[in-house]
Amino acid sequence: MNNSNKSIFERFSDWATKFTGSPSAFIGATLIVVIWGVTGPVFNYSETWQLVINTGTTIITFLMVFLIQKSQNKDSKAIQIKLNELIAANEKASNRIVDIEDLTEKDLDQLHCYYEKLADFAEKGEDIHTSHSIDAAKRNQSYKQEYFQKRHEEWLQKQQEKKESI
Repeated sequence: MNNSNKSIFERFSDWATKFTGSPSAFIGATLIVVIWGVTGPVFNYSETWQLVINTGTTIITFLMVFLIQKSQNKDSKAIQIKLNELIAANEKASNRIVDIEDLTEKDLDQLHCYYEKLADFAEKGEDIHTSHSIDAAKRNQSYKQEYFQKRHEEWLQKQQEKKESI
C-alpha cells in the first residue's frame, strides 16, 4: 500500500510500533531508568522523585496499550486475509472456515472440537499430508488403511518372490 494513502495516525502508529520494538528504544528506556535510579540520592529518594518515574511509566504504559492493540488488530487482519487466501486457493480445504473469526466463542469451541476429532482420525493414518473434512476423514481413513494394506501385501509378495528367485 502506498504510504500517501495512509492517515497520519496510521503512519505514526507504524513508526511508533517499529521504534518501540527497536534496540534503540530499549536502550533509551534502560538509560532513563538508570539515570532516575542514580539521581535518587541527589533528591533524597523523595516522593517527588518516585512520582516522576511512576507517572512517566504509567502514561507510557497507558499509551502503549492502545498502540499495541492497533498493531495487533492490523497484524491479525492481515494474517486472517492471508489464511483466507490459502483456504480459498486450496481445493481440499473447506471454504466454510473462511472468516470464522466473527463467530462466537461457543461456535469457535465447537469448531475446535471438530478439528480435534479430525486430528484423532489423522493420527490413525500414515500420511500426514492428507487434508479433508470429518465426513471425508471417516471414509478416507478406511480407504487409506485398505490401500496401505494392499500395497504392503504387494510389497511383501515382491520381497518373497525376490528371495525365491535367489
